[in-house]
Amino acid sequence: MIRSLVVLMSALLIAISSNAALAQDPPKRAITQITGDLWRFQNNFHYSVFLVTPAGIIATDPINAEAATWLKKKLATQFQKDVKYVILSHDHADHSAGAEVFANAGAIVIAHERAKVQIIGERRPTAVPDITFKEQMTVELGGKSLELKYLGKNHSDNMIIMHFPAERALFAVDFIPVKTVAFKNFPDAYIPEWIDSLRKVEAMDFDILVPGHGRIGNRADVVAFREYMQFLHAKVLNALRLGKSLEATKAEIDLSHWRDWGQFEAWSPLNIEGMYERLGLNRRGN
Repeated sequence: MIRSLVVLMSALLIAISSNAALAQDPPKRAITQITGDLWRFQNNFHYSVFLVTPAGIIATDPINAEAATWLKKKLATQFQKDVKYVILSHDHADHSAGAEVFANAGAIVIAHERAKVQIIGERRPTAVPDITFKEQMTVELGGKSLELKYLGKNHSDNMIIMHFPAERALFAVDFIPVKTVAFKNFPDAYIPEWIDSLRKVEAMDFDILVPGHGRIGNRADVVAFREYMQFLHAKVLNALRLGKSLEATKAEIDLSHWRDWGQFEAWSPLNIEGMYERLGLNRRGN
């Protein structure tokens, strides 16, 4: 009996020690060059980009205060330049948090006008944007430019895309995953408008697609994800029109064409659930 208790206590102590060690693991952070003066910043599973110019740096989503503090120091040592602008892709805290780190040092924070409303209303842990816009805006610094565009609702009602014309690159957060199914059950999503946004991105002139999570892609990845969304939308909408239950819908919809995509096993069932809920709410609303 005593031996069993000793073994049990030892196992518990090992488990507690292991969990403590995991909790103390430092975040994975790095900066890598995309092309030319355009760079990518990684903080664990989140990514943002920044553009280095002779007059300073244009940064994007800070991710959180600790990540922004790390990045600020890294930029100062590696490039010897300050961040002049911080562009927020949308209001969600896992991307927008931490802008105050740069704002307190004099950087100008820019976001869509709806993002500012949400940041204030939801009390996001970030700086309130200094400048907002409705449809589009161009930021110029040190002879380089960045085009900001609002394409409509998709993953949120205030998402913008960031186009770097000279680098032929596009930074698009959360609503265009590369070779990965959509995130879980479409939280805070607008499905038909999302598909319209994807079509608008397809019509843009760029070569490099930089998402807010995962690998870098290209225009073909936008097309592929739009086709996935259209297929899922059509199948779920048809099931709803036929009065089928969620369980029956999940059993009948075959998404195996995309089985090689990231998070397929974990998230594709949730994609069906989220689409069913979103489209069901829209139908009841009509």
